[in-house]
Amino acid sequence: VQLQASGGGLVQPGGSLGLSCVASGFTMDYYTVAWFRQALGKERQFVAAYRGFDRNYAESVKGRFTISRDNAANTVNLQMNSLKPEDTAVYYCASKKGRLILSAAWTPGSYDSWGQGTLVTVSS
Repeated sequence: VQLQASGGGLVQPGGSLGLSCVASGFTMDYYTVAWFRQALGKERQFVAAYRGFDRNYAESVKGRFTISRDNAANTVNLQMNSLKPEDTAVYYCASKKGRLILSAAWTPGSYDSWGQGTLVTVSS
């Protein structure tokens, strides 16, 4: 099981960026797949998750970020719009077989596979 995250970069406040998480060794539609982020000096924080047919978001990104899944490409994407400086962090994708309950999906320790992280910097 391997996850490869990509798409990070530097963007101005109010801008948009799309992240991709490509899975190999397993089929994503049987897994919970999530995005987390970790800002410098802070704990890893839940961003969004795909659990079965349900999509869940942290309050801080609701209405701005959209998680989507491309089963044919075995990829989960995160479209980030209206970016703010406080969105600056390293973004990680993670997976766990099965459909996690919501409280578990928010918790980094619930996942057993992680991508390598991609840096998103929101700055003017």
